[in-house]
Amino acid sequence: MDYVVLGKSNLLVSRTAFGAMSLKELPSQDDATALVKEAFDDGVNFFDTSKATPESERRLGIAIESLKIRKDVIIATKTAAHSAEEIAEDLDESLRNLRVDYIDLYQIEKPGLLPKRGGDDGVVEKLENLKKAGVIRHFGVTTESMDVAHSVLFSDVGWETLQYPFNMICTEDVVELVEEYAKADIGFIAMRPLCGGIIDNIPLALGFLRRFENVVPVWGARNSEELGQILYFTKNPPLVDEKFRKDVDERREFFN
Repeated sequence: MDYVVLGKSNLLVSRTAFGAMSLKELPSQDDATALVKEAFDDGVNFFDTSKATPESERRLGIAIESLKIRKDVIIATKTAAHSAEEIAEDLDESLRNLRVDYIDLYQIEKPGLLPKRGGDDGVVEKLENLKKAGVIRHFGVTTESMDVAHSVLFSDVGWETLQYPFNMICTEDVVELVEEYAKADIGFIAMRPLCGGIIDNIPLALGFLRRFENVVPVWGARNSEELGQILYFTKNPPLVDEKFRKDVDERREFFN
C-alpha cells in the first residue's frame, strides 16, 4: 500500500481511505469488524465516517477497539453543527460512538457558508481550542459547494483538508480545483470516486485519480468482494499510457 501526506496536516494516510458509512448496512457487528480488519490487514490506515450516521461510528469504534489498532489508524469524522455549543455536543457523541479520546481529523460537514474567525457562531475558535487541547488533531471541511471549496483556499483560518466529490467524469473546473489545492498544500479527500455507481470500471476510476498525487479517495465498500477489488487495483494500478488516457477522455466526454 502506498501512503501520502494529507497536505499540511502531515497525516500520513493510505492511498485509499475506507468509507465507514457503509458499515451500518452490514448484517452484524461481526461483519463490520471483519471488513475493517480486511482493510487494515491490507494496509488501509485511514477510516472516514460521520456523526450523521451514528451506527457507522459505533460499528467502526467497536471494530477498532476489538482489533486493538487505535494507535495505528487515522479516524476522520464529521459534524453538521452550526455553533460552538453544537460542536461540543456532537464531538462528545462521536467520541463515545468511536470509543476514543481524540479524533485525528474533524470535519465541518456541508456548511452553507464557510465559518469565519470572529463569527457569532464561534465555530472557528471552538475548533482551534479543541485542537490546542488535543481532542481533535486536525480539522477540515466536507462540502459539495464549489463556492465553499474556493473560500477555503482564501480563508485566514488554518483549514487542513477538503473533502469534495471528485472522479473521472467531473468537469474541468473540478480538476482545476484539485490542482489549486495541491499548490496550497491543503489535503484533498475525494468522495464519490465512482460517482454514486455511475462509473462501473474501478481500474479506470483508480487510474484517473492516481494522476493527482494530492488526492486520497474514500471508497465505500459494502462487502469483502468490493473491498478486495479496490485494494487490488490500489496496489496494482493500471498503466497510464496513451490508450488509458484515451479511454478516460472518451468516458469524460460521454458524461460531460
